[in-house]
Amino acid sequence: MATEYGQGYAPGDGHGYDGYDGGRGHGYDSGLGYGYDSGLGYGYDSGLGYGSSLGYDLDRGLARERRRRLPAVLRAPFEARSWREFGYVLLSLPIGIMLFVYAVTMVSLGAGLLVTFLGVPVLAAGLAGCRGFGAMERARARGMLRLEVADPEPLRTRKQGVPAWMGAVLKSGTSWRALLYAVVQFPWSVFSFVVAVNFWAYGWALLTYPLWFWVFPVYAGQGGLQLYGDTAHSVYLDNPFEITVTALVGLLFTLATPWIVRALTMVDRLLVHGLLGPSRLSARVVELESDRGVVVDTAAADLRRIERDLHDGAQARLVALAMDLGLAKEKLTEDPQAAARMVDEAHGEVKTALQELRDLARGIHPAVLTDRGLDAALSAVASRCTVPVQVEVDLAERPAPAIEGIAYFTVSELLQNISKHSRATWAAVDVWRVDGRLLVQVVDNGIGGADVSAGSGLAGLAERLDAVDGILIVDSPTGGPTRVTAELPWRGERALG
Repeated sequence: MATEYGQGYAPGDGHGYDGYDGGRGHGYDSGLGYGYDSGLGYGYDSGLGYGSSLGYDLDRGLARERRRRLPAVLRAPFEARSWREFGYVLLSLPIGIMLFVYAVTMVSLGAGLLVTFLGVPVLAAGLAGCRGFGAMERARARGMLRLEVADPEPLRTRKQGVPAWMGAVLKSGTSWRALLYAVVQFPWSVFSFVVAVNFWAYGWALLTYPLWFWVFPVYAGQGGLQLYGDTAHSVYLDNPFEITVTALVGLLFTLATPWIVRALTMVDRLLVHGLLGPSRLSARVVELESDRGVVVDTAAADLRRIERDLHDGAQARLVALAMDLGLAKEKLTEDPQAAARMVDEAHGEVKTALQELRDLARGIHPAVLTDRGLDAALSAVASRCTVPVQVEVDLAERPAPAIEGIAYFTVSELLQNISKHSRATWAAVDVWRVDGRLLVQVVDNGIGGADVSAGSGLAGLAERLDAVDGILIVDSPTGGPTRVTAELPWRGERALG
């Protein structure tokens, strides 16, 4: 470290310093991919060539694999995500200035003109502009931060015309949230810009100091980068040890900068998602509308199933029964023995039709569920399963009839799946209540492999549960066992006696 003493003042160099438990996920590493060139065949140079036409791009694949093996802290300064986030912070400052100036100008002008008839149109135009800027910011966050934010609810006007549109803009919470974003984003963009640029600039400048420190003795007349200076003495970074330490400090700054920028953009993500996305109320309305559609479709499908079962089952048997009884009546005087046989066969058909009607009624809503509750109803369902099923219901009171029915049919369908597909030798059903939620769990030791996303009956079951704010969780690794947990909202009916 070189130290100079003297009477002169050496100008100083400024320095800135700069988640419900119980699920088990299964993932697979994507491994090493092989890329194919666009040609065809194996050979050399012309036409059919190995490497020039068709081949495995092993070099690039191995390079990607080596990059993946590097620790994340070493990869971060060179990753595209880090540069996108840094670019987002850089753009935020000029955009923030534009949004802030526009918002403050339009709101101030509109508020000042409210004493005249021009105030309301100016204020509505200002809010509409903020909504447009909000759409631009959502697109910027989607492109640079990979943040997917749904569009907020559109303007709803009951009448046509400019006055109705202005009223809708002024009443919309989306408009005022976009205005709040334009005001709040500006000071945050200034802070994040200063922090990110200083860390990035100082980091790379110090890291590359061994490459450019020669500029000082050649052009500035001093030994190196000035660390300290006053009227008495000055300290420069000019020997190999100090240059190396400076580069190491720069390396630390460079490695830390992407993570600091990422932390800064997390606040931007929260601002965009919270102020420019749909409100919780509107999101809930959309969810309820979707759930209502699922309920309507489910009810229509159930009605079609009941009609089909009646038409193809009991109704067809009753028609055949009426015809057999008519024939037996005609033969009663001519051939009493044949008539008796036909009546006996008709009696069997009556028993079969009655059994089908009982099964159909049980599929609509079993009487045992209404009379005796989930414990008895699930025990009855378990007795019809092809594998032994242990049922345990631990409830101090009965849930509401709608929730009770959904829980019953959920277990019924899951036990049917076990009988048909699981190859299990035993199963268990547990029902209990925890913190205002009704939990239903069905476990079997079958082959596993059940998947809600495969479009099977489990997907329809999940949609039915979602219609009442329920959740279906499937844990079914290949080879088993399978554990399906249904969570339903609890609404009590009456205490069990």
